[in-house]
Amino acid sequence: MTTATRQEVLGLYRSIFRLARKWQAASGQTEDTITEKQYILNEARTLFQKNKNLTDPDLIKQCIDECTARIEIGLHYRIPYPRPIHLPPMGLTPLRGRGLRSQEKLRKLSKPVYLKSHDEIS
Repeated sequence: MTTATRQEVLGLYRSIFRLARKWQAASGQTEDTITEKQYILNEARTLFQKNKNLTDPDLIKQCIDECTARIEIGLHYRIPYPRPIHLPPMGLTPLRGRGLRSQEKLRKLSKPVYLKSHDEIS
């Protein structure tokens, strides 16, 4: 990992912890705020620990992009949880009747960047 990449990752980690410290739940309830703060901290720790040994620059860049997207989406919608995608099981257009494998591939390709690691840890 280059020094610039390391500094960017550490900056993201710090910004997530600052965000968690200042987080207020949209409902205004103290219990919800505490629960959401804990979720933010646990999610950050889990994902950063899982990815700390990555050496491939492309994978590191993908993780940085995912982290940035999740921060921005959380701030915009005021929810810390990843926004789910709603696709019916066979809702993507098949290519000349190629069945389930092509559907699975299309679903994997259509998954937003902010949900790449969510399925791996949940």
